This record gives sequence, C-alpha cells and structure tokens, in this order.
Amino acid sequence: MAKKCFFTGKGPMVGNHVSHANNKKKKRSLPNLRSVSLKLEDGTKVRVKVAASTLRTMKKYS
Repeated sequence: MAKKCFFTGKGPMVGNHVSHANNKKKKRSLPNLRSVSLKLEDGTKVRVKVAASTLRTMKKYS
C-alpha cells in the first residue's frame, strides 16, 4: 500500500538532516495518514488512506 493520500495525493517528502557539524544525510518525512471508511451513495463502504489535514478540510465543508 502506498503512503499517499487518496484525495490530495500527498506523499513522502525527502530532505536533509543536518547535524551541528554540518554533516548531511537524507531523511524521509511521511504524511500523517489515517485509515477512514467512507460510505458511498449506493451504500457500500470503502476504506481509504487520507491525510489528517484532508480530514480537517472534509469536516469543515461537510
């Protein structure tokens, strides 16, 4: 399963972890994904992975 938001497509980001001695190594920051079950119009339930920020937006406009 991909670590990607179903609606917005937010995925992992890559950056540098920089120490005090200015040594750089790659780090990977993952999105805050939540597994949510949504009810479709025909009554079936579907489980999708949604970012927490997307959930907040969905609650705001629903």
